[in-house]
Amino acid sequence: MTKILVTGASGFIGSFIVEEALRRDMEVWAAVRPTSSRRYLQDERIHFIELDFASQQRLTDQLRGHEFDYVVHAAGATKCLHRDDFFRTNTLGTQHLVEALLTLHMPLKRFVFISSLSVFGAIHEDQPYTDITEHDTPQPNTAYGESKLKAEQYLDSIGNDFPYIILRPSGVYGPRERDYFLMAQSIARHVDFAVGYKQQDITFVYVEDVVQAVFLALDHGMSGRKYFLTDGGVYQSTEFSDLLRRALGNPWMVRIKAPIWVLRVVTALSERLAHVTGRITALNNDKYNILRQRNWRCDIEPAMDELGYHPHFDLKRGVDITVKWYKENKWL
Repeated sequence: MTKILVTGASGFIGSFIVEEALRRDMEVWAAVRPTSSRRYLQDERIHFIELDFASQQRLTDQLRGHEFDYVVHAAGATKCLHRDDFFRTNTLGTQHLVEALLTLHMPLKRFVFISSLSVFGAIHEDQPYTDITEHDTPQPNTAYGESKLKAEQYLDSIGNDFPYIILRPSGVYGPRERDYFLMAQSIARHVDFAVGYKQQDITFVYVEDVVQAVFLALDHGMSGRKYFLTDGGVYQSTEFSDLLRRALGNPWMVRIKAPIWVLRVVTALSERLAHVTGRITALNNDKYNILRQRNWRCDIEPAMDELGYHPHFDLKRGVDITVKWYKENKWL
């Protein structure tokens, strides 16, 4: 039986990867922390393994005696209290895992790393906007994007001795996701808040399409390749909020659009409060740079041509399914 290790298995994307691996009758090993919720990992066929990404030696000891055909590295931090925490988790955590696998001479067929479109930052923002391509030079404008880029660069430094493939999804949404949920929650409470007056082209990808790309990459991805993932569409923020509103049953709504400097003030105050309370906030400096970025277009043709990736969920279908799940699970 094919044996797969999924890191970040208790997280949003990771839990969906686990489900798909089970559907494919793989022997699934879910890497979790001792404190991780297993709410979405209830299938009795799942094997659990605790991995400490802070220590290469500890990882080596924890993985010793195992042989995996595939590893999907979906573990990572999207929000942190301190900037350095992004690099400890996303960069060093990736490096420690890969070096442990190499130390153990793990006979991997493929290693898929879930990176992000955020590694490129705010580029091609002179109108009309053009697609970000794999040939562009990354210029991350967030600590999250920088940490993911450094992890990518580490993988590139290994060379052909390690069969890695990198996926760079745009904004991933779907059931169980909490950041876009905040927007749905705001609209349910009758407020649609946006920032910036300059046109913003945004892209999305439904979580099951990310999972589709993961297994296509495992099946026949080429080592060293990097692929952008979206649903193939380009949207404006009003389109997304209108779809959310429709799925919510068309509640009355006040649409507020504020200048960028207002967001700067809000995120600066929120981040300062987070440092005082020790609680991570979604409204931080990274979020400011993400929301002010105007161009999120990217080229998914290589993923379509080389992997056979074809998105199955446009934004309307994905939003409808997601909001239905939020309602059924009493999030809304």
